Amino acid sequence: MWKEEDNKLMQTFEFSDFVAAFGFMTKVALVAEKMNHHPNWSNVYNQVTIELTSHDKGNTVTDRDRKLAAAIDKLLK
Repeated sequence: MWKEEDNKLMQTFEFSDFVAAFGFMTKVALVAEKMNHHPNWSNVYNQVTIELTSHDKGNTVTDRDRKLAAAIDKLLK
């Protein structure tokens, strides 16, 4: 579930292992590049934390962030 906090949409995803987490990040990278909207993220073993904010709109959450969050959610279905 995405949480809006500190002008960011944030979520931490947990996977079975590092390979699954990295595979997810690869899929997200392809979607983000296509949308030309890139996340701030980190990965520790089987967890991926993603933060979305629109830097060009004063570091606020915009429709672009919500659209990317929805696209990321679709990757998990």
